[in-house]
Amino acid sequence: MATRSRRSRTLLPSGSEGAVVVAKFFRALGDPTRLRLLEFLLDEEHTVSECVAQVALLQGRVSSHLGCLADCRYVEMRREGRFVYYRVADPRVAELVLLARALAADNANAIADCVRIDAGSGGEGER
Repeated sequence: MATRSRRSRTLLPSGSEGAVVVAKFFRALGDPTRLRLLEFLLDEEHTVSECVAQVALLQGRVSSHLGCLADCRYVEMRREGRFVYYRVADPRVAELVLLARALAADNANAIADCVRIDAGSGGEGER
């Protein structure tokens, strides 16, 4: 059996507290606007204005979504003069988003037919 080299990582406790944190981690991705913003930032950093143009929402709403992504450490920001630039904070975020896209594509019909989770609820509308 081949041995794989793994990065040293810290894992949350396996009990309910760890599950709550991981669920909250995924809830941040449950909003379509935040997911679109994150995908926009996968390849390069962008200004808030570029993000606004990408998702076609008011700057205040985009800033709020970017703030959420930054609070959860999906993205990080840097200031340069009067501009604020956002970029993906950890390359594993890109891996996660691309894997989620692939899994969703493979299971698109089942996900579309799922009645237990409302697509617009961000996962909070579980029945």
